[in-house]
Amino acid sequence: MNKTPKVRDSEELINAIIEGIQRKKGINITKIDLTKINHSECNYFIICHGNSTTQVDAIAHSVEDTVEEITGDTAWHKDGYKNSIWVLLDYADIMVHVFQNDAREFYNLENLWADATIETINSEND
Repeated sequence: MNKTPKVRDSEELINAIIEGIQRKKGINITKIDLTKINHSECNYFIICHGNSTTQVDAIAHSVEDTVEEITGDTAWHKDGYKNSIWVLLDYADIMVHVFQNDAREFYNLENLWADATIETINSEND
């Protein structure tokens, strides 16, 4: 079975997610590669934060809009829009977490997956 298209699709989706975050000036974008972790829920986490509920909501909606625009994909599940402290967008193999800064520090997902490959994505907002 050839896995190249799936890898390419994941890269395209990740790039679209990151672009959506950057369009609304998401802060401290982090990609966590879980592909080598046994029994993980997905292959990648993309994490960022905003400075207010308004920005968190805007970032999450921008991710949804940008992903649909670029890839045609829609989130399988989304949660957290009601209070916009932590919005989760589930794209099956990729989970997007958009936090307010205090919630991001509290839940500290990067440390939970410390044995995974963690990459900080540079943006002009950091």
